[in-house]
Amino acid sequence: MSRRVVRQSKFRHVFGQAAKADQAYEDIRVSKVTWDSFFCAVNPKFLAIIVEAGGGGAFIVLPLAKTGRVDKNYPLVTGHTAPVLDIDWCPHNDNVIASASDDTTIMVWQIPDYTPMRNITEPIITLEGHSKRVGILSWHPTARNVLLSAGGDNVIIIWNVGTGEVLLSLDDMHPDVIHSVCWNSNGSLLATTCKDKTLRIIDPRKGQVVAEQARPHEGARPLRAVFTADGKLLSTGFSRMSERQLALWDPNNFEEPVALQEMDTSNGVLLPFYDPDSSIVYLCGKGDSSIRYFEITDEPPFVHYLNTFSSKEPQRGMGFMPKRGLDVSKCEIARFYKLHERKCEPIIMTVPRKSDLFQDDLYPDTPGPEPALEADEWLSGQDAEPVLISLRDGYVPPKHRELRVTKRNILDLRPPSGPRRSQSASDAPLSQHTLETLLEEIKALRERVQAQEQRITALENMLCELVDGTD
Repeated sequence: MSRRVVRQSKFRHVFGQAAKADQAYEDIRVSKVTWDSFFCAVNPKFLAIIVEAGGGGAFIVLPLAKTGRVDKNYPLVTGHTAPVLDIDWCPHNDNVIASASDDTTIMVWQIPDYTPMRNITEPIITLEGHSKRVGILSWHPTARNVLLSAGGDNVIIIWNVGTGEVLLSLDDMHPDVIHSVCWNSNGSLLATTCKDKTLRIIDPRKGQVVAEQARPHEGARPLRAVFTADGKLLSTGFSRMSERQLALWDPNNFEEPVALQEMDTSNGVLLPFYDPDSSIVYLCGKGDSSIRYFEITDEPPFVHYLNTFSSKEPQRGMGFMPKRGLDVSKCEIARFYKLHERKCEPIIMTVPRKSDLFQDDLYPDTPGPEPALEADEWLSGQDAEPVLISLRDGYVPPKHRELRVTKRNILDLRPPSGPRRSQSASDAPLSQHTLETLLEEIKALRERVQAQEQRITALENMLCELVDGTD
């Protein structure tokens, strides 16, 4: 008599649960733009959601603790002249977020720890280089201030946000619209999918396609791809019969997939969220009401189905919390932020454990907020793995850190009096002249604010007099 052997895995019993109603974020007008991005970005401090906005594009940023009904007059981040298509938090600064828009620009914003009184309209820097809409953003995992953007012009640009400069432009590698871009763990390679049905691995600094697979999925619908921790690739797509598929690829042998998992027939593009610490991939389809998850291992069949979290309402978008933002005391291994039409609902994935002690096996050291490289070091050819932190005592986000942008030869807007300075002096990031200019600007702004406050006081007095007169 044969005994059925059950595969050993600590993640076999992962289960998902929607947060209680009072932990959701209500009355948010989620964007209706037809674009296959997540529409939501989250970090240990803030939740950002692309919203409907008249006269341009906007997104809302809420402190994680600000659950419940959101005031309809809550300040937005506005600045784009067309809809926002993608947003992404900087992995090395929890107060910095980038937004990409249909207006062809990328804007980088500094979000204060306090709730602003009015809309945030001034970005730290605006990056202009694309000729068509910009639909994809991705920060470099280990290098400071390095941001990737991909646009409808089929071009990938890698920026140094700290100076506003283009570091690299990959403009002749994709003959059609780019559907997704993903960095590998140390940021030395990119995986891209394109409307031409090709999955490419690119070395951005050499400007070369290292490997490519012409039709990883036979269907006509868009593909998505993400790197795994060991350098393999996970792709989602459609079969010729419109069945949704998940495939695992070895870039050293792109002929056949290592594993291929077929699911259901549905129109929604599957958005993969990969957790390198647990080697679990979560698949969320736009318009679906479920999240499927699989464990990726070194043993056949390599891709193991774990479970499906199902709910009643379809999802409009999804945010995925970095590992350092999870509650380790509750054995939480993933947290999603599911967008409905008018609200955002956290979904918590946990591994049931009886002990209250810290679970080392669930929480290996994970990437922290410190970059491993500067932008110039990465561009010169250096690579470094992420700087890891332990979650044993939980993670406390650092206080507000300001992103300083030093535009080379641009920051000194007013010409200095006296003889012209040398080129090397003008390149100094904080020259005496720059400091004086900044101080003068701050002083002028303060005087302007003071004048506005006096005007408000005068108007309030007039209002009180009118009210007293009518009484």
